[in-house]
Amino acid sequence: MRAVITVIGKDNVGILHKVSGVCTQYHANVLEVTQNVLQEMFAMIMMVDISNINADFTQLCNELTTLGESQGLSIHTMHEDIFNAMHRI
Repeated sequence: MRAVITVIGKDNVGILHKVSGVCTQYHANVLEVTQNVLQEMFAMIMMVDISNINADFTQLCNELTTLGESQGLSIHTMHEDIFNAMHRI
């Protein structure tokens, strides 16, 4: 099972480190990362393996949302099945 994590906000040092740190705490393995800085805006998409997480998926989502709020970022975490269903025509 995988999840998609998106992060958008004003660029500053350590965003990738902080988000991947939360993933590490929950044993979510980061599979792929793409990120860009557009002028002063940071945008990142992560694909993480959540097969072996050590808590409920909702807890991981809430932790990342809380991190985003504390850093002035928008962090959205979505299960891959939901992501695929939303983007199917």
